[in-house]
Amino acid sequence: MIQQVVGQLPPESTQQAVGYPSLFLLVALGALVPVVPTGALVSSAAVVALHQSSPFSLLIAFAVASAAAFLGDICLYWLGQRGVRSKNGSKWLRTIRDRAAPERLAQAQQKLDEHGAAVLVLSRLVPAGRIPVMLACLLGRMPLRRFARGDVPACLAWAATYQLIGILGGSLFPEPWQGVVAAVGLTLLISGLPAVWRKARARFSH
Repeated sequence: MIQQVVGQLPPESTQQAVGYPSLFLLVALGALVPVVPTGALVSSAAVVALHQSSPFSLLIAFAVASAAAFLGDICLYWLGQRGVRSKNGSKWLRTIRDRAAPERLAQAQQKLDEHGAAVLVLSRLVPAGRIPVMLACLLGRMPLRRFARGDVPACLAWAATYQLIGILGGSLFPEPWQGVVAAVGLTLLISGLPAVWRKARARFSH
């Protein structure tokens, strides 16, 4: 069934014309509304780009993903800043707070005090690490410009990491859809491991 669908895919030029804008919109949306598995999107895009004839496909996918992640981060941080300055807060600030566990926030604040904006790079690479660090930056009243300077290398490193996962998955299989399945599975596994570890540690600690 999957092979039949893949066989009916549009030409490569059409895939690029639709795929790159879609990747940008979905990654930006995932950064702004942190429920979309953007890492899996980047890995899948890398698999598709790997099997295309253009030598620049991977580079374009990397640039699109990192730019979209940066735009989403900046928009979310700007909206969060408005909530911090407002007496009544905002729904965006509440959303960020709700997705940052107190213990993760405390760790993020400590790392922010120790390393400054450089901690943004690590937060992007650690699953579920971006939101607590962003909230720590907001509560610490970090200016948007300083946050943006730290977020640029963070988004580049994030896009490169998940693209590498996609390349590894795509290079193992002859068909693009097989690589996409492998890349998505590996990405979701990596994203879920920290949560499983925390639950297991909490269970054994009791």
